[in-house]
Amino acid sequence: MRSRITLCSLAFALATLPLSTSPAFAKPTVEVAFVLDTTGSMARLIEGAKRKIWSIATTIVDSNPDADIRMGLVAYRDIGDDYVTSKIELTRDIQDLYANLLELKARGGGDWPESVNEALDVAVNKLQWTTGSDVRHIVFLVGDAPPHMDYAQDTKYPTTLAVAKQKDIIVNAVLAGDARDTERVWRDIAQIGNGRFIPIPQDGGQIVIIETPYDQDIIILQQQLNGTVIPYGPRERQKHTELKMRQSASVAASAPSTAADMASYIGKRSASTAEAVTGGGDLVADAAKGRTSVTAVAEADLPENLRAMKPEQREAEVSKQIEQRKALNEKLAALVAKRDKYIADQAVKSPKTSSFDGVVQETLKAQIKR
Repeated sequence: MRSRITLCSLAFALATLPLSTSPAFAKPTVEVAFVLDTTGSMARLIEGAKRKIWSIATTIVDSNPDADIRMGLVAYRDIGDDYVTSKIELTRDIQDLYANLLELKARGGGDWPESVNEALDVAVNKLQWTTGSDVRHIVFLVGDAPPHMDYAQDTKYPTTLAVAKQKDIIVNAVLAGDARDTERVWRDIAQIGNGRFIPIPQDGGQIVIIETPYDQDIIILQQQLNGTVIPYGPRERQKHTELKMRQSASVAASAPSTAADMASYIGKRSASTAEAVTGGGDLVADAAKGRTSVTAVAEADLPENLRAMKPEQREAEVSKQIEQRKALNEKLAALVAKRDKYIADQAVKSPKTSSFDGVVQETLKAQIKR
């Protein structure tokens, strides 16, 4: 039985539809997909991943600030569970990815092997990888149990990895725990996939959360930036953009360190995207980058407050929000730089541990530069 992760599925579809047919800017692309075992034994690692996905995304920005960043996920279990594989397409909308990741629950399993072969096949052959010369494709297989090699319908991992090599997709194998039978396969996958074999503790290792004196001010600035957002497009798309602003406020209230990570990521991306939320649907960001203008947007695709204004008032309102966002982003950039330095200083003092987020970030830094 197969099913899909459903949170924001309609909104995600809308968010991936472009509002403009302008050609994409010529810039490097970094695409990262996680192939994640979501059976019961992976519960603690998954909860840690939810807390650190923003810092992992920020590692990509720090390694290549101008890159077009897309991330995706293939969750897998086994035949007889709620789903065998569940795919979240590669997307620039990291807030959507985060929302879907929050919905993941570790359940199922039972017999030891899992549907690793099918999950890798989905990641390599069914995600929409970008083609081109200046592109990095990176996969992290994360799990603790070996693949079923007895499923006749599966494409076995050596065949899939041969295709990955043709597509220039690096496949890393992150082993949770110390199962010897899994280790043998994971080492094989990493070698054939031109990636790294990375052993970590079963629970994902110690997730290090470093709170800084700048977190609250960064969160406040992010909320002020959200106040400059003008949702536009079809009504469902506008609702989706509004949902992201509410999500940001909710994370700030429940998980301040994660909210600061989110704000830092968005702040660093804003220099090249002008975004206050990820994934588009914000008239201020698109107007600031020249992707559209107020006059080019159909009346029906404007929010109610702009529809009530005269054309010259609409332009003045968008211009005002662009200038306000620019000023806020300058303040945010300064605070994020201080936060980064504080975290780096604290990390030097902390004992080195093997954790999911740490090994992923270290591997990304090396492989993005390859």
